[in-house]
Amino acid sequence: MQPLPIVPRRRARRALIVLLAPGILAAQTVSPDLQKIMDRLDRLEQQNQSLAEEVHQLRQELAEARGHPQPAEAAPALDEKVAVDESHIEDLAQSKVEASQHFPIRVTGMALFNGFLNSKGSGGQEYPTYAWPQNLGSGGGSFYQSMLGLEYSGPQFLGGNIHGNLYMDFAGGSGTPLDLGARLRTGEIEIDWADRSIMAGLESPIFAPREPASLAQVEFAPLSGAGNLWLWTPQVRFEQKIRFTEQTGVRAQIGAVQTFEFPQYQQSSQTPEAARPGVEGRFEFYHRFTPDGPRIEIAPGFHTSITHVAGTSVPSNLFSLDWFANPWQKLEFTGAFFSGQNVAPVGGLEGFTILPSGVAIPVHSKGGWSQLTWLATSRLSFHIFSGLENGRTADLSYYDIGRNWLYGANLFYRLAPNVLLGAEVSQARTNYFDDGFRLNNHYDLALAYLF
Repeated sequence: MQPLPIVPRRRARRALIVLLAPGILAAQTVSPDLQKIMDRLDRLEQQNQSLAEEVHQLRQELAEARGHPQPAEAAPALDEKVAVDESHIEDLAQSKVEASQHFPIRVTGMALFNGFLNSKGSGGQEYPTYAWPQNLGSGGGSFYQSMLGLEYSGPQFLGGNIHGNLYMDFAGGSGTPLDLGARLRTGEIEIDWADRSIMAGLESPIFAPREPASLAQVEFAPLSGAGNLWLWTPQVRFEQKIRFTEQTGVRAQIGAVQTFEFPQYQQSSQTPEAARPGVEGRFEFYHRFTPDGPRIEIAPGFHTSITHVAGTSVPSNLFSLDWFANPWQKLEFTGAFFSGQNVAPVGGLEGFTILPSGVAIPVHSKGGWSQLTWLATSRLSFHIFSGLENGRTADLSYYDIGRNWLYGANLFYRLAPNVLLGAEVSQARTNYFDDGFRLNNHYDLALAYLF
């Protein structure tokens, strides 16, 4: 077998050109329509590349503006995160709670367990609002202070937004593990405009919207019976906002309320009319020193109504003042003061006394409460609180409470974003008109799951 002949390089190149010539000529003779399509695809590819670079540059600028510069290689990870978030949003949209009228409803509330211990003078209650004459102690655990709420929003009405809420708990029964009756706490329907609103519902008194912080006393407002006039009442309220500057202004509230009338202990046979109309108002001045910094709020208020009992009209009139201030970011000071007569219809201890002649007279009272809060960390806060209600001795009768003082301290520790651990200790010191001084110590450990 003879070896193949060696072809010179020049001759090989000529042979290759001859073989490829048809393909080269074909490439040079592409149809004009196909060439336009190819040119258009090239332009689209260049535009897409340019847009991708602009989006990436905008993301970097946004991250730098927020103080978190993003490295160039992090862009794919961000794209993946956006895709995951969009997927989660779609899942939530499919599983949201919706009313029969197709408006959104948000379920909220608190599962709360309390372990408690009371010294003598508890009256057998979990959290006595005052020291009882009977030498009864109490202790145990409970779950009935848990709360369940619905927050809803509806359509526009006359240019305003309609929204509201409804809150319930399980304090309507006897408090035993097998008798936890549901109970309505508060609820409202409100229409908001830019500078005014109208609300109808069951809420705290208009003149007393604040209350201390506690996980131990939730069935009733903390410091009720000790300076906090908390009683939830049916009401219709109008609010007008007046802005002087972006950070200073006034919120004026006025409304009609329905009071709850209670018989006095020593005069159970003399039952007042169960409910009476009243008028309340509150005028809050506020100022914020910086847009997101310290602020101060102070608000005078009033209540007026008339109790009908024993064929007598007993006036209920009082003046109030409440406040909030945080001169330092980690320190808050809040409280309220009142002075008036016949304060039982709005949550006070004493209302009226029936004289031997059969005439009913109002009991004049003064009181208030305050709380100092230290926000130690983002997870831990401490609260020191005290409240006092003092009835005028000349207006009191047998079994009446002349003076009730309750003070204590608690702390909240956030185990998780929605899990709180609370510990509280307090003492009630109560003076009775005819039975002397009584004392009760209360200790509470609470675990709350917020949802």
